[in-house]
Amino acid sequence: MPGAQESRARVARRIATAAAYGGGGLGLLGVGLVGVLLTESKLAVQAIGVLDTNPPKADGVYGEAFADAAAGPRPPLVLAFLGDSTAAGLGVLRARETPGALLAAGLASVAERPVRLVNVARPGGRSADLSGQLEQALPHRPDIAVIMVGANDVTRHSPAQASVRQLGEAVAALRANGCEVVVGTCPDLGTIKPVRPPLRWVARRLSRQLAAAQTIAVVGAGGRTVSLGSLLGPEFAARPEMFAADRYHPSAQGYATASMAVLPSVCAALGLWPEKERPAGTLPGATVLPVAVAAAAAAGRAGSEVAAVGAEGAARRWALLRQRLRVGLPGPWAAEEPRGGPGPDTGNTSASSHAGAGDA
Repeated sequence: MPGAQESRARVARRIATAAAYGGGGLGLLGVGLVGVLLTESKLAVQAIGVLDTNPPKADGVYGEAFADAAAGPRPPLVLAFLGDSTAAGLGVLRARETPGALLAAGLASVAERPVRLVNVARPGGRSADLSGQLEQALPHRPDIAVIMVGANDVTRHSPAQASVRQLGEAVAALRANGCEVVVGTCPDLGTIKPVRPPLRWVARRLSRQLAAAQTIAVVGAGGRTVSLGSLLGPEFAARPEMFAADRYHPSAQGYATASMAVLPSVCAALGLWPEKERPAGTLPGATVLPVAVAAAAAAGRAGSEVAAVGAEGAARRWALLRQRLRVGLPGPWAAEEPRGGPGPDTGNTSASSHAGAGDA
């Protein structure tokens, strides 16, 4: 195992252990680097534009054409979205371009069943905000939940062990309510164009360490993760249209790229991914690995899925690391606007005001 990956696994274990047992004071940076990070982060925030629009409200029912009239209306699957502005869809103007809408429409196509989207994510959201978002989502009895969180935990210097513990608790609460969970782990902030060295190197290190620790906690709580990592980085560098106006959040094309990486795992969690279209292959030389090793490898390879192997419960020690095949979907995917609301009004906050430049 490469040295960087081995180091990442070791740090991820330390963070996850501190999160599980309430440890405190676990730092990821030396004192000198903290000063550099604070100075450079101010410059990066100045370079990043501010979006003056709210995420479009995408809640509603997708894929109503799949209702089986002969057998009577089929109750829709309920898809909940939690997390930060990436989960909320900040940066696009149309509801159908948000990741929630893209995944709801894609899931409806694969399941051939309507899907109701309930998005309680909000710009600026951190792992500490997940408990409040759960209170809004759980009354809808979601079948599957997607969580995208972590960027703001890094940029606002939230203690890593606290962030990981809060995410693990949210996943455990969802699983206790019979909901499957897929977590898009912390993206690699070193790929953001306004972030320059040495902040870029520090941001990459922190992002990947947090992503690996998130994976350990999520798998232990019964969920699965998909590494967003640097998924958009190379494409952003080559194609400016992948950025929103602030040069920080994804555009419609960027969200579509990320959604296509997450969709197979969402379908697999519900048992809907056809066997012949299951993983195209595992990562080279690896199938079942110790969970920390799988987490570290996934953090460095965007699009990788990590899921538990063996008995349920927090004692899982082994995980399956794989790169799922991205399969094109039929034309109706991402081509419709939502119909109807999310049901009972529980104070959805997906259209909350943007919390400030640099918030994800």
